[in-house]
Amino acid sequence: MSTALPALIMLGLLAANMRVAFAIAIAALVFFLTAQGVPLEIYIQRMVSVTHSFPLLAVPFFILAGVVMNHSGITRRLMILADTLVGHRTGGLAHVNVLLSTFMGGMSGSANADAAVQSKILVPEMSKRGYDPAFSAAVTATSSVIAPIIPPGVGMVLYGFLADVSIGRLFLAGLVPGILMCVALMVVVGIVSRRRGYLPSRPERAGWGDRGRALASSLWALGLPLGIIGGIRYGVFTPTEAGAMAVVYAFIVGAFIYRELDWSKLPAILSEAVLANAVVMLIICAAQAFGFYMSWERIPQEAGQFLLSLTENPLVLLLVINLFLVFIGMLVEGSAALILLTPLLAPLAASVGIDPVHFGIVMVVNLTIAGVTPPVGTLIYTTCSIVGVDIGRFIRESLPLVLALFAVLAIVTFVPVVSLWLPNLLM
Repeated sequence: MSTALPALIMLGLLAANMRVAFAIAIAALVFFLTAQGVPLEIYIQRMVSVTHSFPLLAVPFFILAGVVMNHSGITRRLMILADTLVGHRTGGLAHVNVLLSTFMGGMSGSANADAAVQSKILVPEMSKRGYDPAFSAAVTATSSVIAPIIPPGVGMVLYGFLADVSIGRLFLAGLVPGILMCVALMVVVGIVSRRRGYLPSRPERAGWGDRGRALASSLWALGLPLGIIGGIRYGVFTPTEAGAMAVVYAFIVGAFIYRELDWSKLPAILSEAVLANAVVMLIICAAQAFGFYMSWERIPQEAGQFLLSLTENPLVLLLVINLFLVFIGMLVEGSAALILLTPLLAPLAASVGIDPVHFGIVMVVNLTIAGVTPPVGTLIYTTCSIVGVDIGRFIRESLPLVLALFAVLAIVTFVPVVSLWLPNLLM
């Protein structure tokens, strides 16, 4: 059997628009059916064994916490806070959109969840104020990239689990890059808004009294990421236990403090969380079986030797890996690419002295940006389907915003202190 056959089958199935998890699982099954000396039973064992991981249990917990938060009135309060802070600027609602995504990063940890919520809440209001719907959708999609970078991001949990890296340090490392992405997008939004004459969302700058009241109303929401990071930092709980605590916290805030959590919607909330989690976990299970194929055929080692034959300079290697990830991200959904490539690339980066936490942030940022790059970008289809805009118009409007995100990626890649100073300071 050709060593490359399963990989070629996977790429062919992805090109045929098959679901990512099934494409990976079928490709792995082909290897087990054709390889000599490999029992077929291992295929099932590999897929099931990964679900027994305690650290990976953090993923469904954080997903559920995010869904509960979105149904608890937290989004509305954070939107009011964002409006008091930046609503007076030219293109006020577009700025609110970006800032709300930054706030929501500490709640949902999911780019797709953030894009869906804001497409339903903010984009209709932006359209009423005269914003081009394609521009509104582009701002929503690109700003939602911030959500998995601000802790607790699901991508950080996946990378930490797969590369055996401290999830607590990864959470801290994502804060500054997430803020840089917010600033970069707001700069582009300001330039575009001035050229097009988009008006502020409020007639004048909010007073400190209004801002104080909005902040007080949002403190319970903003306390979640701080509590998670603080609890992990001081050893109160593990990242997995932090996910469980986040769920409890979300229910308490929604039901007893804000009193906006409708218990009759609990089945719908659980259903939404289960479906979102099932997508991620099915990919992880399939990737575990596919990873056995790659290990058996020594593909990570051979790929590493090939890249090291090109260069052993850490900065040049980071550039090559980034270009590779950008290309892969255009063809494979970001979470799937992260799950498949982390076991291959993380040891390679470590072998040339690249800090594993720094490399994890580079990978997560790069493959999250992939969500707004065609042809596979899931954030494109999420926002365009909800808003009802043409994908071609969306891509034209999103181009300067995507370039701003790539500029931040370059800074994070080649200036490691941007992501490392905070975890080095606190952990």
